[in-house]
Amino acid sequence: MRTSLNELKQIEDHLLRLSPPDDTLLFAAKMILDTNLRSNVLLQQRTYTLVQQYGRKQLKAEIEAVHQQIFSNTAHQTFVDKILSLFKK
Repeated sequence: MRTSLNELKQIEDHLLRLSPPDDTLLFAAKMILDTNLRSNVLLQQRTYTLVQQYGRKQLKAEIEAVHQQIFSNTAHQTFVDKILSLFKK
């Protein structure tokens, strides 16, 4: 069964803590009563975690590429020397 857009919005608001406290309490009660809702919340939470991990992996790859470009290019040697001197002290 396809999750409705309203339910998806409620799940998102709950997971991102955008809901007011009374709505959060009501949503928690709904999750206790509705196993499908609870399952959808867990799946959405897992999706957010995977997206976050993917984003971190991509950022690390971009940082490593910049690092390789700067530290392997002789045109940037003065900059590299200044950076390395900061860590020698």
